Amino acid sequence: MENVHLAMEEDDLYSGYNDYNPTFDSEELENDVGFQQAVRTSHGRRPPMTAKFPGTAIGARPLATSFGVSLAITCTSSSLVIKESLDGAARPMTAVRAAGYTSSLTRGSTFDPLGQSRGPAPALEAKNEDTPEEKIKILEKKVNDLIEESCMAQSRGALQLALEKAKEAGKKERALVRQREQSGNADNINLDLTYSVLLNLANQYVNNEMYPEALNTYQVIVKNKMFSNAGRLKVNMANIYVKQKNYPKAIKFYRMALDQISNAHKEMRIKIMQNIGVVFVRMGQYSDAITSFEHIMSESPNIKTGFNLILCYYAIGDRERMKKAFQKLISVPLGIDDEDKYIPSNDDTNSNMVIEAIKNDKLHQMERDLKVLTEKYIMTAAKLIAPAIETSFATGFDWCVDMVKSSQYVELANDLEINKAITYLRQKDFNQAVETLKTFEKKDSRVKSAAATNLSFLYYLEKDFDQADRYADLAMNADRYNPAALNNKGNTVFAKQDYEKAAEFYKEALRNDSSCTEALYNLGLTYKRLNRLEEALDCFLKLHAILRNSAQVMYQLLLEDPQQAIEWLMQVISVTPTDPQTLAKLGELHDSEGDKSQAFQHYYESFRYFPSNIDVIEWLGAYYIETQFCEKAIQYFERATLIQPTQVKWQLMVASCYRRSGNYQKALETYKDIHRKFPENVECLRFLVRLCTDMGLKEVQEYTTKLKKVEKMKEIREQRVKSGRDGSARSRREGSAGSADSSHSSNSTKGERLSAKMRSLPGSNEPYEASSPKEIDASYVDPLGPQMERPKTGAKKRGEEDDFADEELGDDLLPE
Repeated sequence: MENVHLAMEEDDLYSGYNDYNPTFDSEELENDVGFQQAVRTSHGRRPPMTAKFPGTAIGARPLATSFGVSLAITCTSSSLVIKESLDGAARPMTAVRAAGYTSSLTRGSTFDPLGQSRGPAPALEAKNEDTPEEKIKILEKKVNDLIEESCMAQSRGALQLALEKAKEAGKKERALVRQREQSGNADNINLDLTYSVLLNLANQYVNNEMYPEALNTYQVIVKNKMFSNAGRLKVNMANIYVKQKNYPKAIKFYRMALDQISNAHKEMRIKIMQNIGVVFVRMGQYSDAITSFEHIMSESPNIKTGFNLILCYYAIGDRERMKKAFQKLISVPLGIDDEDKYIPSNDDTNSNMVIEAIKNDKLHQMERDLKVLTEKYIMTAAKLIAPAIETSFATGFDWCVDMVKSSQYVELANDLEINKAITYLRQKDFNQAVETLKTFEKKDSRVKSAAATNLSFLYYLEKDFDQADRYADLAMNADRYNPAALNNKGNTVFAKQDYEKAAEFYKEALRNDSSCTEALYNLGLTYKRLNRLEEALDCFLKLHAILRNSAQVMYQLLLEDPQQAIEWLMQVISVTPTDPQTLAKLGELHDSEGDKSQAFQHYYESFRYFPSNIDVIEWLGAYYIETQFCEKAIQYFERATLIQPTQVKWQLMVASCYRRSGNYQKALETYKDIHRKFPENVECLRFLVRLCTDMGLKEVQEYTTKLKKVEKMKEIREQRVKSGRDGSARSRREGSAGSADSSHSSNSTKGERLSAKMRSLPGSNEPYEASSPKEIDASYVDPLGPQMERPKTGAKKRGEEDDFADEELGDDLLPE
């Protein structure tokens, strides 16, 4: 500061501007001895001189000249003292020459413009991690890393790991706060980090369905006034209450969140109000829900809210408001572009490349999904309100179709009319359904193909294969690539037993749509009929890879090996555990393997689900008799008696069980009852004679007489049957020789009729009537439906063929 002078009042502020440094006086350079000596000799190359006073503020600074002389200037308080110093090398005269390159080098020096001769740079000074600031920074980074790891684990589905990481982040964050307080930096607490830790922990509690803990964590955030906009988290708390079905509290928190969100966030407020309306619907308070939904439709209409509003009006039965809500629903703007935008033009190549790139991108896929969802809501709403808005559902459908035709969803009108036909089908009004579908014969090809496909399906179900074939051809002509039409065509050909041609239609359907599972299933059945078992097995294995839980497909994979068949049937049971036919088949296989206990378990389960299967009842009754539990067998034979009251063998088995268990009185009463119903049954009379004899009853003589009479009548019948057979054989021989007269032919015909009648009566050596034990009550319906080819319950012989109706996997009425 010794060279700094303050201007005083008496000093002249403008003095000294005309003075100049004599060093810059070039006119006197010729008379300057020192300068001339420096020019003529090497005096100018001497090392620079240092200042006499190194402690001064400015020191000595070299002043460059164009002559290579460096002049050191030392400033003093009174004057400037000029000292000469010479550099080791002469400076260039101009700045054109590159720095560091000189024409003359100093003695003992080398060319080193980058200064590499000075050696490597010294190592960086290591951070001192022992300072409180560094410890706080490291701990903050660990907390952030744990939050990130928790979020990544949750995205992978590792919910438990995500929760553990979130808890660990909470512990680290609390330790960080304590460390800040200890270091005296309590005012610099990172609130954003605390908020992130608590919010992530609450979310992970929700993901792990730990709702009380999540609510407590959210409450900590909401009650802290230092967190801005924390009131929005009350929406999350309301969502938890909805999951807990605590709807009143959910409404309360939704409204609290709504109060804390400004009108600037319009979209968020609309979503909260939509949640409030949905909760009111779950509570059954449709009027309050209607209030919320109507406000949303007036402020920011959307498809879901419009559909929910229609449901509420339907619940309270308001016809007029249903109509108005449907009109609002079909007028909601979707905000998506037309499909024409994605049709490439033939002129602009660059534009075509852009269109090809965006044709299947995520944005276009989102637009397609939105359009499909909208059409689904409109179709569902129309089907729902059509029967309710008018006196008849047909009139209601017509009104909906007219409204849709005048909206932006014109293409849905035809689908609504097809749904009208399906509604007729559900009401068993097949004629009206057919008439409605026939009106599409003059429409465009897509609708015509769909209607003709449905008509073909209907006629096929009615076994009118000619009409089914005709409409299948019509559907194929309208749309050759319609897999449902090709499948129905194959079905009609299959019904005519032209299996090779049917297989071709099924293959063509699969070429047009590889996901047509009906065609693949029917192709496998066709190969089975053609005895091409390897190809059939390949079809069903492919289908099993697509439909992993289809019981029909797994049933078709039953092989000759009983163990493999048992394994497949166990998979069928895992899908349809209440199917009695599959359980009975499992029991039959275990019985053939000699495993009576497993067979009994499956037969018993089959009887429990369907107690009218005669074969299952017979097996269970025989099992209890074999295991000496005749009393338990009685209930099964009694049920068989109820199912087939004309079959005497079940009543005889009941009496036999009483007799085997030692209840002779009950057995005698049962035999007497059988004798009253079947007085000519020889087996019943024999047991009556034996029981009366053993019990010493007087009726023994009466039953003995009846037994002899019935046996004699049986012998006479057998003789007549035998003579009738001989006479018929004789008449056939004489007729073939041309010598039989008409009267003899008449007698032989009468003999044949008599023999047939006699054969229907029981013989003396047959204890039971000769009728089929396979009759089942007509009210029985196959629980798995008519779409599975499988043997009858434990009674199908190898080589027998099932009815085609048990094999066909028909198309849905609605075409895809």
